[in-house]
Amino acid sequence: MSNKFRFASNPIEVPKINTKHRRIVTKIPVPQSLPILEAISKYESSNVKDFPPIIWSRAKDYTIEDDWGNRWIDMTSAIFVANAGHGNVIVQNRIRDVLDKPLMHSYCYPTLERVKYLEKLARFVPPYFEKFSLYSSGTEATERALKLSRLHGRSISSEKNIIVTGLGNYHGKTLGAQMLSGRPQERDWIGFQDPNIYHLPFPFPWDLEKMSVSGSELFLEHLKDLEQKGVNLKRIAAFMIESFQGWGAVFYPDDYVTEMANFASENKSLLVCDEIQAGFGRTGKLFAYQHYGVQPDIVCCGKAASNSMPLSIVLATQKIIDLDPTYTSTHGGHPFACAAGLGTLEAFEEMDLINESKRKEQIFNKYLSKIQETYPKIVPLSLGRGMLHALFITDPNADPSLPIMERLDFDLTDKIVEKAMQNGLFLIRTGCGTLKFGPPLMTPDEVLEEALTVLEKIIKGIYP
Repeated sequence: MSNKFRFASNPIEVPKINTKHRRIVTKIPVPQSLPILEAISKYESSNVKDFPPIIWSRAKDYTIEDDWGNRWIDMTSAIFVANAGHGNVIVQNRIRDVLDKPLMHSYCYPTLERVKYLEKLARFVPPYFEKFSLYSSGTEATERALKLSRLHGRSISSEKNIIVTGLGNYHGKTLGAQMLSGRPQERDWIGFQDPNIYHLPFPFPWDLEKMSVSGSELFLEHLKDLEQKGVNLKRIAAFMIESFQGWGAVFYPDDYVTEMANFASENKSLLVCDEIQAGFGRTGKLFAYQHYGVQPDIVCCGKAASNSMPLSIVLATQKIIDLDPTYTSTHGGHPFACAAGLGTLEAFEEMDLINESKRKEQIFNKYLSKIQETYPKIVPLSLGRGMLHALFITDPNADPSLPIMERLDFDLTDKIVEKAMQNGLFLIRTGCGTLKFGPPLMTPDEVLEEALTVLEKIIKGIYP
């Protein structure tokens, strides 16, 4: 996290709440929960204190419950995993079928669950993806994409090994993934940087407006900057982008990505899209890259792919996947994960979740635009698509002529997150001065409306 804010560790008396969807009946945090939080902090990383102090006991559809009678509307989908809703019955039944066999594990040996999932996945995704690699975490998928990109480049030329990604992007926690990630402070521990990985500045919309350039023009400028650093552009093996910047729901300008895709195609470079957070209906399309009208060569998926179990996927053509046909992964394609993945795809079809995500965008737009118009000093910007949205929270006393990134108020944002928790609303803490929203795609309209109404009241209470 970017600041030193800590949620209150002493139980606080808060107003009791009892609606159809929210319930707060204890002090927050719950006094009985403190030993549990302390034990987690003792035996794991202390960053448990960076998150809202709630002990999850049950999660169903769009709510989270603890063991002391409290219930929250979930605006996180457990960080974009439960797109089809917590405890989705279709997914549960698929997992239960495997559990009852029993088939607890299979390494990467063939199983019926694996082939059923792969066949369904092949029908579900765009037809230009012909083969898949199954793993258990998002960072494994991005590492796989890095390897395949370089193998593809090497098949053309031994010099074609440069990977170009973006500042601010996040691709995982292992060595290669952190070198790809555009957050220097997170990779300082490595002690060195792969000399053939380069990071382009992110084309924020306010920067384009200030510079009076199009996305296409800015991408070409970024290529010139690489050349000035001594980069031979013909050596670029792949461009890797996170389809939106997760902390603020910031999308690329469409023409920036199309210009990138055109350059990649003309120069036999690959376009890789990290959809681990963005995929499976979150933005109103199956994949967020589809907003840009491009066809990537490799796509990395995870999180919502299974709605529950650890499952990540690399999608690509047969030619690309077969560049490294010997991959194995102990838990990749686990029977439970494949069963959950199959159930998730079935739930998406039965519940029409992608169209639901697109339709519910208008609910977010209605309520968030009202908040922005009512409180422009602290909420100058709202971004989002589908069921992904963010409010930028700024210091009301900051000079409005300063760039928005210099006005973000981390502490005020976190206070809103804490107040929301006390009011039965569970929000994502980005630690970046933004409020990000990503509820399950099946969340009913009335629940979204209640949640966003509560949010407005909280902001009004903090900054009347």
